[in-house]
Amino acid sequence: MKNKIFMYLFFFALLFVIFQYMNEKTIYESQDKKIKALTEKKIIGLDSIDILNDRIANLNYFTLQGNENAMTYFENLGLDPLQVEQQVADAIYDRVLEDGGNSLIPFKGAKGTMKINKLKFLNHRWIIADFSDGTSWGEMIVEYFFDDKMELQLTVNGSVLYPN
Repeated sequence: MKNKIFMYLFFFALLFVIFQYMNEKTIYESQDKKIKALTEKKIIGLDSIDILNDRIANLNYFTLQGNENAMTYFENLGLDPLQVEQQVADAIYDRVLEDGGNSLIPFKGAKGTMKINKLKFLNHRWIIADFSDGTSWGEMIVEYFFDDKMELQLTVNGSVLYPN
């Protein structure tokens, strides 16, 4: 009788060990699949990040902050490029307070005064500006520089008004 009890316990223990082994093997395979899938997603994500970083570098090529030569130009004049950007932007936006609207914009608004919406500094010399009166839109290239007295000079080099 004792032998039968030990034999049943042995078989029960053997079945329990086999069950545990199969269960752990299934869990391991499931986790291994998840790890492989997540690793593939990570690789795809890193590739996407690299592509986006390349795009950002290309977009920043024509900016004041992305152009080492333009920044060096201002540093040689004793000016901080970030402060120059802010000073020039303020000077352009402040012109909206003039009678008749912004004197840099060569077009009269159909429904009000033309106002500059956005500025993009291309380098140490030029800016592209977007303007509108709410119904008409246009763009212009503005040249800026500091004269011998370190006074800001603004000149419109070209502009376009899009047809409605």
